[in-house]
This record gives sequence, structure tokens and C-alpha cells, in this order.
Amino acid sequence: MPNFKSDGVDLYFEETGAGDPIIWIHEFAADYRTWEAQVRRFSRDYRCITYNARGYPPSAVPEDPGAYTYVSHRDDVIRLMDHLDIEKAHLVGLSMGAYTGLQVVLEYPHRVRSLVFSSGGSGAPGASREKFRQDTFEGADRMLAEGMEAGAHGLAMGATRIQLLNKDPRGWEEFRRYMGEHSALGSALTLKNYQALRPSLYDYEERLKAVDVPVLLAVGDEDDPVIEASIYLKRTLPRAGLWMHPQTGHGMNIEEPDEYNRRIGEFLSAVERGAWRVRDNRANPGQSVFMGDRAEHRA
Repeated sequence: MPNFKSDGVDLYFEETGAGDPIIWIHEFAADYRTWEAQVRRFSRDYRCITYNARGYPPSAVPEDPGAYTYVSHRDDVIRLMDHLDIEKAHLVGLSMGAYTGLQVVLEYPHRVRSLVFSSGGSGAPGASREKFRQDTFEGADRMLAEGMEAGAHGLAMGATRIQLLNKDPRGWEEFRRYMGEHSALGSALTLKNYQALRPSLYDYEERLKAVDVPVLLAVGDEDDPVIEASIYLKRTLPRAGLWMHPQTGHGMNIEEPDEYNRRIGEFLSAVERGAWRVRDNRANPGQSVFMGDRAEHRA
């Protein structure tokens, strides 16, 4: 079983295909298996690496709460790359994985070729931070008390997951089953020490403005907790593009796999051609629609 050690924690990974590397970083409610539709598509042209985060079997489940910080998750990506002798990679992250990917960009920009930031931003707005933390701790305590099966069903019936049930009942059942197989301890410690305690995206505004990495922001228009954060990132990251898919919830990659794959394929192609540009300063959202220097028009 392929694994590597990251700060003493054994992490499971799989790799498929050859070419430029893509590392797929899963969300809280998922694991490496939920990237299957993406691996089957992109391993035809790329070296695809999936892995399970700490706390997600067959990766190890540390008992120390301090092992579950966002910094630990961030550095796990770099240690995975080092283990596989990857100098630079495309990163694709969903939700918690999107946050991890963005943290890698902020700390190790020279190791990232591009980032797909999907469904990210839960708990980011300051006005909702305290409620988000309370809800997160309550969810963690429920998982510990009632087990993962109850926690998985409750989350799978949530407001941003019901879209998958309506579109693809078999896919929804598989998603719920996979989550039910997770470790209650690992999931609870992840919720309490990563999800609840990570800094808000809005805390990084000045650093985000300096990011020179191509970013595709992907969000469903019924994923209400993260839409505003995606718009904020579009206005803040110099090389970001925003794709919003209609009538779509949180798990975009399993809810709309064909369109998700198509958009990522187009994004990677643009990055590799050098065609994913920095936003033109003349597209300043504070500028009048009647953009106005007459001398510029004469030029």
C-alpha cells in the first residue's frame, strides 16, 4: 500500500498516468475515492496523484489534536511532492482541500503551477465566524457520540448536498457511504482543529493581492455559504477567473463531473499556453462604466 510519512504521520496516496503532475486535495466529507471521475479523465494526459488527509483511513488517525492544523495539511502537500520528486504541480482542491491548496500557494508559490479552488470559503466572512465555529464543534461532538453513519447521513442531507441527491441518487448514496466509512475520531479532530480554527480568507487580503499563480475559482450557485468568498477572491487574486455553475451545490466534482472536467481541462490548457492572464488594470470594479481618459481613446 503506497504511503509516505509527513511529520511522523503515515499518509496513503495513489498515482495514475504520466505527464505534468496534478495533485487532487479532497474535501472534509470526501476522500481520495471521490476524485475517480477526474482521475479517469486527466490520467490520460497528466500524472494524477490523490491522497487521503491525516485522519482519513487508510491514512493514519493521530490522537493528538495538534496534528490536525491547517498548517499540517498544507505541509502534507509539500511533503507528498518531495516524496514523489515533484518540483512543481497543478493543485485541484475542493472545500477544505481548496483552502489547503491556497495555503500552499501563499507559503510555497514556487511549487505551484496553478490552483483550482472549488467550493471554498465556508466560515470565511467575519460576521458568521462564531456561528460557524459553534456549528463545527457541535457536528464534531455528534460524530463522536453517534458515530460516522449518523454524521454522514446528516451532512449528506444538508442544504448544499441535496442537489446531488436530486440529480444523481446513486452518486449521492456512494458519497454518503464513503463518508460513513471515515474515522469518527479523525473527522471530529479535523473539524475542531482545522475547520473551526483556521484563519478567515479575509485575513490574507494583502498577501492574496500579491499572488502570481493562475487560479480558477469554481462554485455552484446553490452553495450559498461560499459564493461571497469566491467573489471576494475573484476581486482580490490578480490571476483568478470565476466559474459559477447553475443549480449546483457543494460537491461540484461528483455533482457535475463532465462540466467540471471540461472547465479544468480548458483552464490547464490556458495555463500551459501562457494564456491565463493577469487582470487588466483597466477592468477596475471601481471605475466608471464610461471609462474616461479622452487622451487614452485618441491614442
